[in-house]
Amino acid sequence: MPFAAQVLLALVVGVALGLVAREIGPVSDGSPNWLTSTLQTIGSSFVALLKALVPPLIVTAVIVSIANLKQVSNAARLAAQTLLWFAITALIAVGIGIGLGLLTQPGRNSSVDASSAQDVGTTGGWWDFLTGLVPGNILGLQASAGEGGSIGLSFNVLQLIVISVAIGVAILKVGPAAEPFLNLTRSALAIVQKVLWWVILLAPIGTVGLIGNAVASYGWDSLGSLGVFAGAVYAGLALVLFVVYPVLLKAHGLSPLRYFAGAWPAIQLAFVSRSSIGTLPVTERVTEQNLGVPRHYASFAVPLGATTKMDGCAAIYPALAAIFVAQFFGVDLGVTDYLLIALVSVIGSAATAGVTGAVVMLTLTLSTLGLPLAGVGLLLAIDPILDMGRTAVNVAGQALVPTIVAKREGILDLERYNSTSSVEPLATVEQQDGVDADLRQPAAV
Repeated sequence: MPFAAQVLLALVVGVALGLVAREIGPVSDGSPNWLTSTLQTIGSSFVALLKALVPPLIVTAVIVSIANLKQVSNAARLAAQTLLWFAITALIAVGIGIGLGLLTQPGRNSSVDASSAQDVGTTGGWWDFLTGLVPGNILGLQASAGEGGSIGLSFNVLQLIVISVAIGVAILKVGPAAEPFLNLTRSALAIVQKVLWWVILLAPIGTVGLIGNAVASYGWDSLGSLGVFAGAVYAGLALVLFVVYPVLLKAHGLSPLRYFAGAWPAIQLAFVSRSSIGTLPVTERVTEQNLGVPRHYASFAVPLGATTKMDGCAAIYPALAAIFVAQFFGVDLGVTDYLLIALVSVIGSAATAGVTGAVVMLTLTLSTLGLPLAGVGLLLAIDPILDMGRTAVNVAGQALVPTIVAKREGILDLERYNSTSSVEPLATVEQQDGVDADLRQPAAV
């Protein structure tokens, strides 16, 4: 069975099992029933596997992508064009989010209980964001106190990016003496991507757990109370994905249908995994193999986009959520506030760092506008459902921008882009640069 069909089938099975689990209801003491617990365990285990591979993937991918710039004669121009189009598409997306917020009035058309508001902490303040860029150690590790006096360790993704960028630039400056280290990093990246690919092949199983748990845990009650908000978010995502992106492609003489045919495997996986970083190997693969972006450029632009290009999580969603919170608490927003939303969306998108959820970006936006952070708690109940669509749009943009920039710079392989036979993202890929890139399609999962 084709991998895409496996994922679609898993979506259907997950919804069905979720409805069954919800019909069974909780056990006598109020805890989830066996089916809900099973679905939750399967889904959380899949996400945990993706998260476990995020740190080594970020470090190796960013170092190698920066080092690869030495092979490009117009590297500075490509980098500038990439960042420019990141900003342009983000501005368009945030404009759509603000427009839908003003049109639909989600904060005034909501039946959510105000008691569900809870302060999640100032995790997205500008000062915290800026100071968080300074690495506390070479591994980007940070400790936090847990229950019972336990200490938990986690990786700060932003610090990992800073460290990796510094190492990548140092490799360029050192020159030939750094080649052994660079070769080792390239090998490590290939190994990490291979292991991550094995995890990706578990996506159908993970999909059953994630979708099933979402339906069982949240059902339609939470969606009903926040129906206008959820509808506005998905309407904005659909406008960006199926209107804005095709218009940009058409404006550059590219076929939108060919783009979606090539990028769909990455978009589909992003919808399920809710992680731009976890989808990175697939996004980079389809950008090169299906869309015709040169490898030396794609290996720089796609990892950069996976950590900073977030049209869903960092543009549409924060704009709509900020308007929702302001309306819910009766705070009037002026023109300056809307301009601040746009500014935060363009500059602060790196705060999302390519992992699941958009709480950091949302709290960053709310704290900048001076809105109650307790409003975040109002939206947490349906965040996983919204996050699937947000991440899909994120990844679509991460493949779109390199394609557009490559076309503008005259380095896009138009024959490959327009070829119907090249769209085989999960089929066997020939070895590249001596690294086994065999990504064989599974017979079944």
